[in-house]
Amino acid sequence: MSSTMDSALTKVPEVTLGFWIIKIAATTLGETGGDSVTMTLHWGYLAGTALFFSLLVALVGAQIVAKKFHPFLYWATIVASTTFGTTMADFADRSLGIGYTGGSSLLFLLLMAVLGLWYVTQGSISVETVSEPSVEAFYWAAITVSQTLGTALGDWMADSTGLGYEGGALVFGAGLAFLAAAYYWKVLSPVFLFWVAFILTRPLGATVGDLLDKPVSHGGFALSRPLASAVIAVFIVACILLLPQRAGIHPGQAQNAR
Repeated sequence: MSSTMDSALTKVPEVTLGFWIIKIAATTLGETGGDSVTMTLHWGYLAGTALFFSLLVALVGAQIVAKKFHPFLYWATIVASTTFGTTMADFADRSLGIGYTGGSSLLFLLLMAVLGLWYVTQGSISVETVSEPSVEAFYWAAITVSQTLGTALGDWMADSTGLGYEGGALVFGAGLAFLAAAYYWKVLSPVFLFWVAFILTRPLGATVGDLLDKPVSHGGFALSRPLASAVIAVFIVACILLLPQRAGIHPGQAQNAR
């Protein structure tokens, strides 16, 4: 009975309020951490992208090999994906010169392609089905592309629309509030709402991260990037320890387990 119930668990956490709190903090850490390496330490976008991509590949491999859900491993992988997303988006937008609009559009199309291929081959893009290596590969690909898209969207909202970092954070926060209401009233598919919310929390985290470390003259609070990163990391660890961290349930396997 115990082994049957173990097989019914996915390798991603149950999506609760605590999940979203840690997710937003992780995206903020990705912004400040990525900028710490590429800007504060002067590694540059290409070297920073290579560093965080290597770390991401190693953690995704460990996540796939793992037999069950491990909270610290999972969230370390999320942080790696969001940090890689920060440096990759900055490299594409600035070093390659395609701009915020071009980068956002390209990444949106790439995300739709990943989700579409996932749905066609697996029959679902629900995170509740993430229990097999093939599904995990799609999951982490979609997560990484959405994180990169979020960085580009956050920069586009802050810089290209004239709203600034505070205005961008308010816009994305309002969007998330709308999604929460739609979930509460059950007017849209939970799977659809999850992926839209996952995308929007990334630019929210990006704008909050920029708000923390950008100069006052640019609308930020001018905090040290490494210091801001350390504070956010401590907050994430505390949340993992204090907030419930349960593995999600695969719906089909859970039905067989009864």
